[in-house]
Amino acid sequence: MRDLSPDIVDSRRDDRVMLLIFVLAVVLPVSMSFWIVTSFLAYTNGGDTSSTSPARWLISILSPIVITSWGLRRKGLDYTGAFAAIFIGFVLTFSNYCFSASLICFFFTCSKATKFRSERKRQVEDNFKEGGQRNWVQVLCNGGMAAEMGLMYLIDRGSGERVIDFDTDYRGSWLAIGVLAAIACSNADTWASEFGSVVGSSQPFLITGWRRVPRGTNGGVSFVGIVVSILGGFVIGLSYYCCQLLTINREILADGPPQWPIVVVGTLAGILGSLIDSILGATLQFSGWLVF
Repeated sequence: MRDLSPDIVDSRRDDRVMLLIFVLAVVLPVSMSFWIVTSFLAYTNGGDTSSTSPARWLISILSPIVITSWGLRRKGLDYTGAFAAIFIGFVLTFSNYCFSASLICFFFTCSKATKFRSERKRQVEDNFKEGGQRNWVQVLCNGGMAAEMGLMYLIDRGSGERVIDFDTDYRGSWLAIGVLAAIACSNADTWASEFGSVVGSSQPFLITGWRRVPRGTNGGVSFVGIVVSILGGFVIGLSYYCCQLLTINREILADGPPQWPIVVVGTLAGILGSLIDSILGATLQFSGWLVF
Protein backbone atom coordinates (compact mmCIF):
# COMPACT_ATOMS: atom_id res chain seq x y z
CA MET A 1 0.00 0.00 0.00
CA ARG A 2 1.48 3.32 -1.05
CA ASP A 3 1.60 6.23 1.36
CA LEU A 4 -0.34 9.36 0.58
CA SER A 5 1.54 12.61 0.34
CA PRO A 6 0.97 15.23 3.06
CA ASP A 7 -0.69 17.52 0.52
CA ILE A 8 -3.30 14.88 -0.35
CA VAL A 9 -3.96 14.14 3.32
CA ASP A 10 -4.39 17.84 4.10
CA SER A 11 -6.68 18.24 1.09
CA ARG A 12 -8.92 15.38 2.24
CA ARG A 13 -9.02 16.80 5.76
CA ASP A 14 -10.02 20.19 4.37
CA ASP A 15 -12.75 18.56 2.27
CA ARG A 16 -14.20 16.88 5.37
CA VAL A 17 -14.16 20.16 7.30
CA MET A 18 -15.89 21.96 4.43
CA LEU A 19 -18.47 19.17 4.20
CA LEU A 20 -19.20 19.50 7.92
CA ILE A 21 -19.54 23.27 7.59
CA PHE A 22 -21.88 22.81 4.61
CA VAL A 23 -24.06 20.30 6.47
CA LEU A 24 -24.33 22.58 9.50
CA ALA A 25 -25.06 25.57 7.27
CA VAL A 26 -27.99 23.67 5.76
CA VAL A 27 -29.27 21.81 8.82
CA LEU A 28 -29.32 24.72 11.27
CA PRO A 29 -31.63 27.00 9.25
CA VAL A 30 -33.78 24.06 8.14
CA SER A 31 -34.32 22.85 11.71
CA MET A 32 -35.03 26.39 12.91
CA SER A 33 -37.47 26.92 10.04
CA PHE A 34 -39.35 23.73 10.92
CA TRP A 35 -39.57 24.86 14.54
CA ILE A 36 -40.86 28.31 13.57
CA VAL A 37 -43.52 26.85 11.25
CA THR A 38 -44.75 24.28 13.76
CA SER A 39 -44.78 26.84 16.57
CA PHE A 40 -46.77 29.27 14.42
CA LEU A 41 -49.29 26.60 13.44
CA ALA A 42 -49.67 25.52 17.06
CA TYR A 43 -50.13 29.15 18.15
CA THR A 44 -52.76 29.90 15.50
CA ASN A 45 -54.66 26.74 16.48
CA GLY A 46 -54.48 27.52 20.18
CA GLY A 47 -52.09 24.63 20.89
CA ASP A 48 -48.94 24.23 22.95
CA THR A 49 -46.02 25.98 21.26
CA SER A 50 -43.38 24.48 23.58
CA SER A 51 -43.83 20.83 22.65
CA THR A 52 -41.04 20.64 20.07
CA SER A 53 -37.80 22.54 20.61
CA PRO A 54 -35.32 23.67 17.94
CA ALA A 55 -32.79 21.28 19.50
CA ARG A 56 -35.02 18.29 18.73
CA TRP A 57 -35.39 19.39 15.13
CA LEU A 58 -31.63 19.83 14.88
CA ILE A 59 -30.82 16.45 16.43
CA SER A 60 -33.51 14.68 14.37
CA ILE A 61 -32.09 16.03 11.11
CA LEU A 62 -28.37 16.02 11.86
CA SER A 63 -27.88 12.69 13.64
CA PRO A 64 -29.35 10.48 10.84
CA ILE A 65 -27.19 12.31 8.29
CA VAL A 66 -24.02 11.82 10.34
CA ILE A 67 -24.69 8.15 11.10
CA THR A 68 -25.75 7.38 7.53
CA SER A 69 -22.59 9.06 6.21
CA TRP A 70 -20.58 6.73 8.42
CA GLY A 71 -22.49 3.79 6.98
CA LEU A 72 -21.75 4.91 3.44
CA ARG A 73 -18.04 5.24 4.14
CA ARG A 74 -17.97 1.78 5.71
CA LYS A 75 -19.93 0.33 2.76
CA GLY A 76 -22.74 -0.75 5.05
CA LEU A 77 -25.24 1.13 2.85
CA ASP A 78 -25.53 2.10 -0.78
CA TYR A 79 -26.97 5.50 -1.76
CA THR A 80 -30.57 4.27 -1.98
CA GLY A 81 -30.25 2.64 1.43
CA ALA A 82 -28.75 5.84 2.82
CA PHE A 83 -31.75 7.93 1.77
CA ALA A 84 -34.15 5.40 3.29
CA ALA A 85 -32.08 5.28 6.49
CA ILE A 86 -32.12 9.08 6.81
CA PHE A 87 -35.93 9.11 6.57
CA ILE A 88 -36.37 6.31 9.10
CA GLY A 89 -33.80 7.86 11.42
CA PHE A 90 -35.52 11.25 11.27
CA VAL A 91 -38.96 9.82 12.06
CA LEU A 92 -37.79 7.74 15.01
CA THR A 93 -35.50 10.42 16.45
CA PHE A 94 -38.14 13.13 16.19
CA SER A 95 -40.80 10.90 17.72
CA ASN A 96 -38.85 9.63 20.71
CA TYR A 97 -35.15 9.59 21.56
CA CYS A 98 -35.60 6.08 22.99
CA PHE A 99 -36.67 4.91 19.53
CA SER A 100 -33.54 6.53 18.11
CA ALA A 101 -31.30 4.91 20.72
CA SER A 102 -32.67 1.48 19.81
CA LEU A 103 -32.21 2.18 16.10
CA ILE A 104 -28.62 3.38 16.59
CA CYS A 105 -27.84 0.28 18.66
CA PHE A 106 -29.28 -1.87 15.87
CA PHE A 107 -27.32 -0.06 13.16
CA PHE A 108 -23.91 -0.20 14.79
CA THR A 109 -24.13 -3.72 16.23
CA CYS A 110 -25.45 -5.16 12.98
CA SER A 111 -22.75 -3.35 11.00
CA LYS A 112 -20.13 -5.02 13.20
CA ALA A 113 -21.91 -8.37 13.02
CA THR A 114 -22.00 -8.24 9.22
CA LYS A 115 -18.22 -7.83 9.07
CA PHE A 116 -17.61 -10.62 11.59
CA ARG A 117 -15.60 -13.43 9.92
CA SER A 118 -16.41 -12.04 6.49
CA GLU A 119 -13.89 -14.35 4.80
CA ARG A 120 -15.83 -17.40 5.95
CA LYS A 121 -19.14 -15.84 4.92
CA ARG A 122 -17.75 -15.29 1.44
CA GLN A 123 -17.29 -19.06 1.15
CA VAL A 124 -20.79 -19.88 2.45
CA GLU A 125 -22.98 -17.17 0.89
CA ASP A 126 -23.51 -17.01 -2.87
CA ASN A 127 -24.68 -13.36 -2.79
CA PHE A 128 -22.04 -12.14 -0.34
CA LYS A 129 -21.36 -8.39 -0.39
CA GLU A 130 -18.28 -6.82 1.14
CA GLY A 131 -19.45 -4.95 4.24
CA GLY A 132 -22.99 -6.27 3.82
CA GLN A 133 -24.02 -3.23 1.79
CA ARG A 134 -27.79 -2.67 2.19
CA ASN A 135 -30.07 -1.04 -0.37
CA TRP A 136 -33.36 0.78 0.24
CA VAL A 137 -35.41 -2.42 0.12
CA GLN A 138 -33.37 -4.06 2.86
CA VAL A 139 -33.40 -0.88 4.95
CA LEU A 140 -37.18 -0.63 4.72
CA CYS A 141 -37.58 -4.33 5.53
CA ASN A 142 -35.56 -3.84 8.72
CA GLY A 143 -36.80 -0.41 9.79
CA GLY A 144 -39.98 0.30 7.85
CA MET A 145 -42.39 -1.17 10.40
CA ALA A 146 -40.69 0.67 13.26
CA ALA A 147 -40.88 3.92 11.26
CA GLU A 148 -44.57 3.37 10.52
CA MET A 149 -45.40 2.89 14.19
CA GLY A 150 -43.13 5.82 15.05
CA LEU A 151 -45.24 8.00 12.75
CA MET A 152 -48.40 6.73 14.44
CA TYR A 153 -46.84 7.53 17.82
CA LEU A 154 -45.93 11.02 16.61
CA ILE A 155 -49.44 11.71 15.30
CA ASP A 156 -51.18 10.28 18.35
CA ARG A 157 -48.90 11.39 21.20
CA GLY A 158 -46.57 13.98 19.71
CA SER A 159 -42.79 14.02 20.06
CA GLY A 160 -41.23 13.27 23.42
CA GLU A 161 -40.06 10.58 25.81
CA ARG A 162 -42.64 8.97 28.09
CA VAL A 163 -42.79 6.10 30.54
CA ILE A 164 -44.52 2.91 29.47
CA ASP A 165 -47.77 3.09 31.45
CA PHE A 166 -50.85 1.33 30.10
CA ASP A 167 -53.10 2.94 32.73
CA THR A 168 -52.41 6.56 31.82
CA ASP A 169 -51.08 6.24 28.25
CA TYR A 170 -52.57 3.11 26.72
CA ARG A 171 -52.16 3.82 23.00
CA GLY A 172 -48.80 5.51 23.36
CA SER A 173 -47.44 2.63 25.42
CA TRP A 174 -48.54 0.03 22.88
CA LEU A 175 -47.03 2.02 20.00
CA ALA A 176 -43.75 2.40 21.90
CA ILE A 177 -43.71 -1.34 22.58
CA GLY A 178 -44.38 -1.93 18.88
CA VAL A 179 -41.42 0.20 17.81
CA LEU A 180 -39.16 -1.55 20.32
CA ALA A 181 -40.35 -5.01 19.28
CA ALA A 182 -39.88 -4.30 15.56
CA ILE A 183 -36.28 -3.15 16.04
CA ALA A 184 -35.55 -6.02 18.46
CA CYS A 185 -36.84 -8.55 15.90
CA SER A 186 -34.64 -7.10 13.17
CA ASN A 187 -31.59 -7.00 15.41
CA ALA A 188 -32.05 -10.52 16.72
CA ASP A 189 -32.63 -11.98 13.27
CA THR A 190 -29.58 -10.19 11.86
CA TRP A 191 -27.39 -11.37 14.73
CA ALA A 192 -28.62 -14.93 14.25
CA SER A 193 -27.86 -14.83 10.53
CA GLU A 194 -24.47 -13.13 10.81
CA PHE A 195 -23.09 -14.98 13.84
CA GLY A 196 -24.92 -18.28 13.51
CA SER A 197 -23.63 -18.89 9.99
CA VAL A 198 -19.94 -18.69 10.94
CA VAL A 199 -19.73 -19.73 14.62
CA GLY A 200 -19.52 -23.42 15.48
CA SER A 201 -18.82 -26.42 13.32
CA SER A 202 -22.12 -28.35 13.33
CA GLN A 203 -24.76 -27.94 10.63
CA PRO A 204 -28.04 -26.20 11.59
CA PHE A 205 -31.44 -27.87 11.90
CA LEU A 206 -34.43 -27.07 9.72
CA ILE A 207 -36.91 -25.56 12.17
CA THR A 208 -39.92 -27.34 10.65
CA GLY A 209 -38.43 -30.83 10.46
CA TRP A 210 -35.37 -30.83 12.74
CA ARG A 211 -33.17 -32.44 10.11
CA ARG A 212 -29.66 -31.25 9.37
CA VAL A 213 -29.36 -28.75 6.52
CA PRO A 214 -26.40 -26.85 5.01
CA ARG A 215 -25.46 -23.47 6.44
CA GLY A 216 -27.36 -20.62 4.85
CA THR A 217 -30.50 -22.69 4.22
CA ASN A 218 -33.74 -20.78 4.70
CA GLY A 219 -35.35 -21.85 7.97
CA GLY A 220 -32.15 -23.31 9.43
CA VAL A 221 -31.57 -22.72 13.14
CA SER A 222 -28.70 -23.54 15.48
CA PHE A 223 -27.97 -23.29 19.18
CA VAL A 224 -25.59 -20.41 18.54
CA GLY A 225 -28.22 -18.62 16.46
CA ILE A 226 -30.85 -18.96 19.18
CA VAL A 227 -28.47 -17.66 21.86
CA VAL A 228 -27.41 -14.62 19.83
CA SER A 229 -31.06 -13.94 18.97
CA ILE A 230 -31.78 -13.66 22.68
CA LEU A 231 -28.78 -11.37 23.13
CA GLY A 232 -29.77 -9.29 20.09
CA GLY A 233 -33.20 -8.58 21.52
CA PHE A 234 -31.73 -7.97 24.96
CA VAL A 235 -29.34 -5.21 23.85
CA ILE A 236 -32.17 -3.36 22.06
CA GLY A 237 -34.34 -3.50 25.18
CA LEU A 238 -31.38 -2.41 27.30
CA SER A 239 -30.60 0.55 25.02
CA TYR A 240 -34.26 1.68 25.20
CA TYR A 241 -34.28 1.38 28.99
CA CYS A 242 -30.99 3.26 29.40
CA CYS A 243 -32.27 6.07 27.19
CA GLN A 244 -35.39 6.31 29.35
CA LEU A 245 -33.21 6.75 32.43
CA LEU A 246 -31.25 9.52 30.71
CA THR A 247 -34.09 11.47 29.10
CA ILE A 248 -37.12 11.15 31.41
CA ASN A 249 -37.38 13.16 34.63
CA ARG A 250 -36.54 11.07 37.70
CA GLU A 251 -39.69 12.13 39.50
CA ILE A 252 -41.81 10.95 36.57
CA LEU A 253 -39.92 7.64 36.54
CA ALA A 254 -40.44 7.26 40.28
CA ASP A 255 -44.19 7.95 40.04
CA GLY A 256 -44.73 5.60 37.11
CA PRO A 257 -44.55 1.81 36.93
CA PRO A 258 -41.13 0.08 36.81
CA GLN A 259 -39.56 0.39 33.37
CA TRP A 260 -37.01 -2.44 33.58
CA PRO A 261 -39.48 -4.99 32.09
CA ILE A 262 -38.89 -3.22 28.78
CA VAL A 263 -35.59 -5.13 28.64
CA VAL A 264 -37.50 -8.41 28.98
CA VAL A 265 -39.94 -7.30 26.27
CA GLY A 266 -37.06 -6.58 23.91
CA THR A 267 -35.49 -9.97 24.64
CA LEU A 268 -38.74 -11.88 24.05
CA ALA A 269 -39.50 -9.91 20.90
CA GLY A 270 -36.04 -10.71 19.57
CA ILE A 271 -36.18 -14.46 20.02
CA LEU A 272 -39.84 -14.81 18.97
CA GLY A 273 -39.33 -12.65 15.90
CA SER A 274 -36.24 -14.60 14.89
CA LEU A 275 -38.02 -17.96 15.28
CA ILE A 276 -41.08 -16.77 13.34
CA ASP A 277 -38.79 -15.52 10.58
CA SER A 278 -37.14 -18.95 10.43
CA ILE A 279 -40.54 -20.66 10.20
CA LEU A 280 -41.59 -18.37 7.36
CA GLY A 281 -38.24 -18.95 5.66
CA ALA A 282 -38.66 -22.72 5.86
CA THR A 283 -42.25 -22.76 4.61
CA LEU A 284 -42.63 -19.80 2.24
CA GLN A 285 -39.21 -18.69 1.03
CA PHE A 286 -37.82 -20.35 -2.08
CA SER A 287 -34.47 -22.15 -1.81
CA GLY A 288 -32.77 -23.48 -4.93
CA TRP A 289 -31.67 -22.58 -8.45
CA LEU A 290 -33.80 -21.11 -11.20
CA VAL A 291 -33.15 -22.77 -14.57
CA PHE A 292 -34.09 -20.87 -17.72
